[in-house]
Amino acid sequence: MNPTKNDLSVDKRKSVAVLLNDRLADLIDLQLQTKQAHWNVKGPSFIALHELFDSVAEEVEDFVDTVAERIVALGGTAEGTLTAVSKRTKLAAYPLNITSGRDHVDALSTALATAGKAVRAAIDQSNELGDADTADLFTGISRDIDKKLWFVESHLQGEH
Repeated sequence: MNPTKNDLSVDKRKSVAVLLNDRLADLIDLQLQTKQAHWNVKGPSFIALHELFDSVAEEVEDFVDTVAERIVALGGTAEGTLTAVSKRTKLAAYPLNITSGRDHVDALSTALATAGKAVRAAIDQSNELGDADTADLFTGISRDIDKKLWFVESHLQGEH
């Protein structure tokens, strides 16, 4: 840990940094999966989904930056390399052989739901570690992921 005058104990900061790095991996993976969908979607809803996926990717990029900066503010090292992310992410691998809007919506909504579940668990874990600020950070991210999940999932609903 890097030195800081932050009043959280070194042990708390170490534990929180690990938790933050775990969620950072999920969020970086989510951002990449969203861009995969954005670049490769095809079909009658192409432009709507292409633009939606791009807006999701932009918002997730903000989450990535916020989480990484919190790690560093606590004296940790943000571990955002491909190697670190691939070892830590809880998201399933994104299918590379899909093109239809429906298939991308299904795959991306699964990724968003998985990331959202992990972030919600991190709220409780942050509180248990005694870091209300990190819990608050995760609460905001959770709320925004849920909103994006709603936007994406809406493309699967109302067709029956």
